[in-house]
Amino acid sequence: MIRQPHTAVREMIVAKAIEEVATELRLVDIADYVAYIRLERFSAIADIVDSASELYFQPGTLCFGHGGSANVDWSGNPEILLDMQLKPRGATVYFTLKLADTTAAVDVNYVAFEQSSEDPEENSRFLERAIAASRLKKRVREDRPSAAA
Repeated sequence: MIRQPHTAVREMIVAKAIEEVATELRLVDIADYVAYIRLERFSAIADIVDSASELYFQPGTLCFGHGGSANVDWSGNPEILLDMQLKPRGATVYFTLKLADTTAAVDVNYVAFEQSSEDPEENSRFLERAIAASRLKKRVREDRPSAAA
């Protein structure tokens, strides 16, 4: 696959957007991921991803793409590779999420836009806005003195 010049920008957009979800996914024991992948229990991984993403995104925005691999051997640091889809309104991002001991990384494979622009930078800006719109809004708690005080 030929890597496009705008791919790095889109990888940063996706990585920033799913940073909290990746942190949640890294809380799962690596042995569980290895077992689910080796036994092809991909529905269990889909459930884990759904549970982690429901805290941050609208339903169906971030999902497991039903594929992955476990790179576990005696000589190196283990890593889990998960095929993922990020589907904000108007776009779909197909990417691989790499989970390691203390880090996570994103490798964008393809981005499909419902209505793409001729300008790749405009498409990247659209993607960023669409992802932001698909996030659950954080509630800001205002500490107000009570009327009885």
